[in-house]
Amino acid sequence: MASARLFNMLAPRWCRALGKRACFRRHLSGSSRGTQGSMSAWVIDEYGTNAVLRYAEDVPAPAVSSPTDVLVQVCATSLNPLDLSMRGGYGATLLNLRRDPLSLLGGSSEFPLVLGRDVSGVVVDCGVEVTHFGPGDEVWAAVPPWKQGSLAEFVSLSEYEVSHKPQSLSHIEAASIPYVANTALSALVNAGGLCEETAHNKRVLITGASGGVGTFSIQLLKAWGAHVTVTCSHNAEGLVRGLGADEVVDYTAGDAEQRLEAMDRFDVILDNVGGETEQWALTLLKSWSGSKYVTLVTPLLSSTDHMGMLSGGIQAGCSLNNKALQSLLSSGVFYRWGFYAPDGPALDDIRTLVDSGKILPVVEAHFPFSQVPQAFLKLEQGHARGKTVVRVTEEDSSQKDALDLSSPIASGDMEPPGNRSYSQQ
Repeated sequence: MASARLFNMLAPRWCRALGKRACFRRHLSGSSRGTQGSMSAWVIDEYGTNAVLRYAEDVPAPAVSSPTDVLVQVCATSLNPLDLSMRGGYGATLLNLRRDPLSLLGGSSEFPLVLGRDVSGVVVDCGVEVTHFGPGDEVWAAVPPWKQGSLAEFVSLSEYEVSHKPQSLSHIEAASIPYVANTALSALVNAGGLCEETAHNKRVLITGASGGVGTFSIQLLKAWGAHVTVTCSHNAEGLVRGLGADEVVDYTAGDAEQRLEAMDRFDVILDNVGGETEQWALTLLKSWSGSKYVTLVTPLLSSTDHMGMLSGGIQAGCSLNNKALQSLLSSGVFYRWGFYAPDGPALDDIRTLVDSGKILPVVEAHFPFSQVPQAFLKLEQGHARGKTVVRVTEEDSSQKDALDLSSPIASGDMEPPGNRSYSQQ
């Protein structure tokens, strides 16, 4: 997605400086842990269950180490299924190689590791070549999975991964969006070929639509003018309809596949479920018309974890090529994988949609920083209805710590997007 800021990132430094305010490096205040070289964070020292989570106050604080770095004080973050998987070691082989190429030789360790992919916070320091941000700016971002995460007081990111936070959202609300936004955009745009100009009247099916990526994708596609059909459980129907879904199919009902088969064929399917879904969902796409099946449940990281970089990568690549070739030859359908791809300029465009009321945050529950293990347990229960957020600072401490089951978001009694916020207040 094009953004005016992209020019500033790619243009020569002297050109970017014209008409732009400079961002001068500023050390953290004397009262900050950053000046002492440490901070508070939730870390893991080994992979495992919730028991491996450890609160520490002596974690090395990140610093501006590159001219394009931005140091952010975290106000709020949120948990995603990826955090649960990474806590158990998912993707360790490939991600450790990205963190440190010498890890292949042994002798290096990723621990202590900080989880958390979403961040909403305030800039406290930046590199000398950063022109789009300055100390005091409120920002949001998605943290790459190979970097130390946002369940901490501070996080260091590249300027290209950061965007100014929507003015209409609190930090709690803003923290619910970056990861799912970047994931959905990568899947729908890069793999699915959709955008604001091409999505109008396209028929899109989203499986497993009540979670973070699903609830965001519904709103984005409706803002682009697409016709959206979703699958979810019966008790999530009010939520997804309130976000704009045109047709809802209860996947727990015995006739779910038959109901979908009776509908007109789809141009794009975004699969958040995986597994056996592929076996029947591919037949729901329009044949020989450029339709695309995009799954976010891929075997790449799990294959490299279990078989090693070379063998696992080869097996995953062969699996993708075989499925893609079979789908293309049998019905002219494109089979593709979607991946999470942090992208600051893309979040610039999402900010515009948020501030115009076309995309609303969907926060199911939020917890204080002291209750990160409880937040993980909430996520482990499954059946998500939006996002679980963690307040790192107490700026929004007046808000409730758990979902109010009598609220409109839980009962399904919601107004159309643009009329209200879907975050829990």
